Amino acid sequence: MTAGVSLADPRPLDVAFFDRSVHEVATELIGCTLTYKGVGGVIVETESYDATDEACHAFGGRTARNEVLFGPPGVAYVYFSYGVHNLVNAVAEPEGQAAAVLIRALEPRFGVEEMRARRGRHEELELCSGPGKLTQALGIELDANGSSLLEPPFELRGRDRDWERVKIAADPRIGISRATELPWRFCAADSPYVSRPPRPRRR
Repeated sequence: MTAGVSLADPRPLDVAFFDRSVHEVATELIGCTLTYKGVGGVIVETESYDATDEACHAFGGRTARNEVLFGPPGVAYVYFSYGVHNLVNAVAEPEGQAAAVLIRALEPRFGVEEMRARRGRHEELELCSGPGKLTQALGIELDANGSSLLEPPFELRGRDRDWERVKIAADPRIGISRATELPWRFCAADSPYVSRPPRPRRR
């Protein structure tokens, strides 16, 4: 399913943006600009997770590992996935609700040469087309866990005019083994920078 969304406003995001339904946040982050220490680009793919969802780290309750998920909205939840990659998420919904948006892919815009050096890859389409690639390209490490996404070294800004009417596709999430049927992956429908293109819309 696709929808046209008009939300152009390139000003920095605030806590209120994240203090609401995680699924709304995941949708409206598409087209926003994320940078870390000045390196980053436009978000083109996200996934949403909440505490009622078996694939969410908070599904079994509060632990030392997932404590940040229960914290205030607008902070980064960064964790080490499968012993290979760091993944960065934006905590959403009111404090205590335990929900977050996984940032899955970016269109590189700023610090592209730094990204290439960190990734050891030249092709722009391969720099941030996946959540592990993204954190490696931006240099996001586990020490960013619990940091505010609304102040340095992070910066998050709303959509600019190029994204005033972005088409967003909703698809089942990928790379997980539970709750795989939920259509909580959101993509810029026509972007070549996503980790996997959304399925064609059924007629």
